[in-house]
Amino acid sequence: MNRSITAALLGAVALAASTLCAAEEVSSLRGHAVTDDSDAVLNKQTLSVPGGFDVAWEEQPPMIPHPIDNYSIDLRQNGCLKCHSPATFEANNAPVIADSHFFDRDGKRTEKVAPRRYFCTQCHAPQAGAMPLVENILPSR
Repeated sequence: MNRSITAALLGAVALAASTLCAAEEVSSLRGHAVTDDSDAVLNKQTLSVPGGFDVAWEEQPPMIPHPIDNYSIDLRQNGCLKCHSPATFEANNAPVIADSHFFDRDGKRTEKVAPRRYFCTQCHAPQAGAMPLVENILPSR
């Protein structure tokens, strides 16, 4: 009985504290009021680049040269595998997944894409058609 009363009191105290915190105006470290009225995220169009992008170094994961907005990558399905799997890449005229994606963390070859390589967008990213934030002033080689 005492435990249920204690739990009820703790719940009431937590509810009251959260209500008081919600009523306060939150300010940033620079003293500005923080509101929920944030600017809408500016979604830039993803570039489609036939033939793909050049890589900057030898082991760089290639950039994705097409939009992937409607692709689903979760535990049950991977939209990238529809075109890039060893069984379908030729019919879709797409690059095949590298052999390195079929080895688990212990170095054993797997039948399917290894779990640590299954979520493609951890390493591969599409290129947005955005202007550079900083101008490149390095001389070209």
